[in-house]
Amino acid sequence: MTADPPDPVRARIDAGAFVLVDKPRGPTSHQVTAWARDLLGVRTAGHAGTLDPNVSGVLWIGLDRALRLVPLVLEFPKTYVGVFVLHGPVAEADLRRAAAEFVGPIFQTPPVRSAVKRERRVRSIHSFELIESAEPRVLVRVVADSGTYVRTLAVDLGDALGVGAHMEELRRTATGPFAEGAVVPLARLADARAAAQAGHPEDLLSLLHPVEEVWREFPTLVLKDAAASAVAHGALLAAGGVSSASRPFPAGARLVLVNREHELVATGIARHGWNDRPTTGDGWIVGDMRVFADPARFPPRWRRSRPPAPAPGEAADRHA
Repeated sequence: MTADPPDPVRARIDAGAFVLVDKPRGPTSHQVTAWARDLLGVRTAGHAGTLDPNVSGVLWIGLDRALRLVPLVLEFPKTYVGVFVLHGPVAEADLRRAAAEFVGPIFQTPPVRSAVKRERRVRSIHSFELIESAEPRVLVRVVADSGTYVRTLAVDLGDALGVGAHMEELRRTATGPFAEGAVVPLARLADARAAAQAGHPEDLLSLLHPVEEVWREFPTLVLKDAAASAVAHGALLAAGGVSSASRPFPAGARLVLVNREHELVATGIARHGWNDRPTTGDGWIVGDMRVFADPARFPPRWRRSRPPAPAPGEAADRHA
């Protein structure tokens, strides 16, 4: 009996894959994610970075095992283009000066109509650019930490100018390296899925991004064989298990752990900077570990303790 040919789409998803969806205005991010999950026939799916119903743009959606990479994606800054409406006349020079003062760490409280608990938090604005002004509307580009509320930023800018302001329109144009040129509408995803079911998976495969596109953006530790196997089975990582690093990093950096074949094993947080790490084989160097690898693909290779010597007469009893 001939075995069925392998399903390339299922194989890609099982290896770890995500899709980049162009979220439309109207539905919530959760609804769009659920639609993508059902379209692709996967068990689980989740997004990295909520967009309000009236906001459109780049929505990163991880499928099944790729959900474990959400903490990595949340490390990426988000880029937005939006329209702010000023409630009074403001000179352009004053507007630019006020926007520049918001660059850097700021305090924010989520708006009343938000999906998270309303408590004050610190977020960093990496850039706040005035693209065009036609009073009372101002077109801006903002690059900010994940979790920044651009609607709140508009209100705060209006308060700083003394005239008030609100956000009228917003679109997320990038999540880290993933820009809007790579996103697709749900209709395109549905068409690609239908074609794959008809025996033409090429288009759908092109939309299923491998997880390497995420983790290659972070410092990478190459593990020795025994250490990779131990980590895949839930062990912590000691300094002696590291073969090399892709680049230096500080304590607290998000790290990616791979085996010698550069297959993703786990992610974690550096307990020491690369230049300050322990030089001996003792001491855990990575915390907050999230194992990505399937343990079944990593047979135990670590050294086991030697069993105690048999008591007199025990060997004879075993062969009796």
